[in-house]
Amino acid sequence: MSQRFVLALIKHETNTFSPVTTPISSFGHGEGPQFGAAAIAALRGSNQPIAAYLDIAEHEGAEIVVPIVAESWPSNATTLATFERLLKPLEDAVRAGCDALFLDLHGAMVVEGCFDAEGELLRRVRAIAPGLPIAVTLDYHTNLSPTMVENATVITGYKTYPHVDMYEAGRLAGNLLVRALKGEIKPVMAYRWLPLLSSIMRHAPEDGPSGMIIAYARQMEREGSVLAATLLPGFPHADTPWTGLSAVVVTDADPATAQAVADQMAGIAWQRRAEYVLPVTPLASSVAQALQLGQAPQPGPILLIDHCDNCGSGGAQDVMAVVAEVLRQGLQDVAIAPIRDPAAVAQMMAAGVGRQVTVALGGRTDMPSIGLRGQPLMVTGTVRAITDGEITITGPMYTGLKTHLGRTALLDTGAAQIVVTERHHEPYDLAVFEHIGIDPRRKKFIMLKSRIHYRAAFKPLASHIVECAGAGVTNADLSVYDYRHVVRPIYPLDSL
Repeated sequence: MSQRFVLALIKHETNTFSPVTTPISSFGHGEGPQFGAAAIAALRGSNQPIAAYLDIAEHEGAEIVVPIVAESWPSNATTLATFERLLKPLEDAVRAGCDALFLDLHGAMVVEGCFDAEGELLRRVRAIAPGLPIAVTLDYHTNLSPTMVENATVITGYKTYPHVDMYEAGRLAGNLLVRALKGEIKPVMAYRWLPLLSSIMRHAPEDGPSGMIIAYARQMEREGSVLAATLLPGFPHADTPWTGLSAVVVTDADPATAQAVADQMAGIAWQRRAEYVLPVTPLASSVAQALQLGQAPQPGPILLIDHCDNCGSGGAQDVMAVVAEVLRQGLQDVAIAPIRDPAAVAQMMAAGVGRQVTVALGGRTDMPSIGLRGQPLMVTGTVRAITDGEITITGPMYTGLKTHLGRTALLDTGAAQIVVTERHHEPYDLAVFEHIGIDPRRKKFIMLKSRIHYRAAFKPLASHIVECAGAGVTNADLSVYDYRHVVRPIYPLDSL
């Protein structure tokens, strides 16, 4: 008789300072959750953890149940009512009986009245089925809680940023759980948490301590000392008691080694904690640097990274500070993506392709958590193209997934071509430009509202990368936030 495996994806990275709300429709990037066969069809062949779970379950000949797939762009906390709607299909599937549960979660989800949504999810599933084997994959930016560890059998997470190894993380967690089901191993876990708010702009393995820690984790896995070792640098824009850096390690019935490896990983992070702080350069100086670089011929585009207003971390994606400075300093041959402004898209659609328009672009969102009011930028240009915004990701992140920018318009000012969308979307794939007729490889400058994920597709094209500290709720300067729930003292807000 075949085993019954339940597979589910519920993901939200919650920026508790974000002005962006999170209705149920946002899970599915504007389309709402998917269920059953539709969910399987949407995820099969992608590079997400749940796609690895599907492959493993099919290899094992298991009956596959996918009660829900729900992922939202980062934004503020969702309501308790929405959380209950997300959990009910999962709870019902577990209650109906299963042999194993494979969860693709984020790890930094906050809901109304609950700082630890993943912990609550796991606690409730465990209450329904106390002995159920549970595999969990977590995002690199997890704020790990004791409740998550206590209620999972196996936890793994991504080791790359940009996250190009999501499938591999799912395969590792899934295979370990299958081995446990067969009695080949007895997984135990240990973790270590640090009071360390690390800037996301310093999380990439090539940028700071994370590279050394991940190399050590991979070495321990290769040597067989541990079954899995995961660094979780945390998500500093979620103001919770669990916000911080952590490491979680799985071994085969060896809790002492698991704890020793987790302690070693955390020890490296603490010893080098100053490197997790991003030195901030004034915006005008950064744009001037890009302008100077552009005076000489370059083998590829110069990237300007608007990292303070990234929807991939909860930004509104309509702060115009960097765009305004780029235009003020007179950069030419610039491609910009994306600015989220449904009203501007509607105005350009009404004007039509080939017509000149003057629009109050962006700046439609106030951000009271950081005392920032929206400031639109008056821009005159020609509408060059209009699309439905439906794109297919070519990789290497989220490879093969179909996603939606909403209706999209291209505004050409002469100096810059600006991609304006109805929906949030981080520019981690060339399709954001290519679907509307721009070849980013041929531009002198590319301005992206991103932080690190742009590196997956755009870094190979770039001659230089210039990080631009504009404004917004994904600011790398953590002193701009009014933290009320993090553990104190905590570095770098306090001297430790």
